[in-house]
Amino acid sequence: MKLIKKIQQNKTLKILTNSYVLILIVFCTWMLFFDENSYLNHREYNQEIKELKNSIEFYKKEIEHNKKMIEALNDPEQLEKYAREIYRIKKEDETLYLIEFDTIK
Repeated sequence: MKLIKKIQQNKTLKILTNSYVLILIVFCTWMLFFDENSYLNHREYNQEIKELKNSIEFYKKEIEHNKKMIEALNDPEQLEKYAREIYRIKKEDETLYLIEFDTIK
């Protein structure tokens, strides 16, 4: 009895023990943490969206680079230069020397 009277006298406890407020607190807690569309899930989805947008930008840049490379390789001289530098292809009467520099200091 004394506890109930103390609760009724204290305004904040009275508000918190109101059934509507209790239901609202439980509902908000459920929606923020436990529901399928919770705040935590939305945060994860937003992070995933950011990562996917970054990968889209990366692949767009790679596509542009590859298109430029394809256009450059349509020229026979550029194709020969590319084959010599990347694949180390040489002509029959040629000797190929590879010079490596030590970049670690």
